[in-house]
Amino acid sequence: MGSENGKMDTLLSPITFAGTDFNLVENGNSSVHYIWLHGDEKTAKMALDHHISHFPGRAFFIQNDNREIPYLSTIIDPNRLFSRSGSYHSLKKFKPYWPPGTLKKALDDIERDRIEFLEIIMPKKDGILISVHNNFRGYNVKYELKFSRKTSIKKQQNPRDFILCTHEKDFEKLANGPYNVVLQDTVIKRDNGSLSWESLRRNVRYVNIETRLGYLTKQKKMLAFVSETLN
Repeated sequence: MGSENGKMDTLLSPITFAGTDFNLVENGNSSVHYIWLHGDEKTAKMALDHHISHFPGRAFFIQNDNREIPYLSTIIDPNRLFSRSGSYHSLKKFKPYWPPGTLKKALDDIERDRIEFLEIIMPKKDGILISVHNNFRGYNVKYELKFSRKTSIKKQQNPRDFILCTHEKDFEKLANGPYNVVLQDTVIKRDNGSLSWESLRRNVRYVNIETRLGYLTKQKKMLAFVSETLN
């Protein structure tokens, strides 16, 4: 599937969130947005690089080589900054002690950045935000079951390869395919600050495509399946 106008552009001005740049690659005109958030998940980046050259949409790539990004005098997980509570725990994880007033200022600064960043990456009404992730520490779909209202687990699929979505209609379509799928459409009281929960709060259609690190062909196929199924 090619782009609508056959043109792919890389915008020269990077987008910044919490002091870290994101590059935007745009292919045609589409309300589908993609994002790669963890710099150490290289398979996801390669899969998205390939995908955005064949499917229309806007893809945001973090410019960082590690899972955490540098911030002030510490490091933080960029996918734990989409709520104030998540930001708080991320800031305290690697730097438990903050001088009086400095933690609140950091939280306030991240919050201002977050508002601006979300305005850029969130798709227009009825669009979809698709994130790509890899796992290599044993994380798998079973960890998400307690947060999920509906599940479609395939015996022939590895539990570390799965799709998470936040809209029931998307789940029903994706569940008919060959991959593990979970639906998380109920906001929990205390979330971990990930982009999926913020998307749900905003009623944005969100899909996460999670595969094992190194399984490039699998992630390419899953990306194509999601794009073709939810077009």
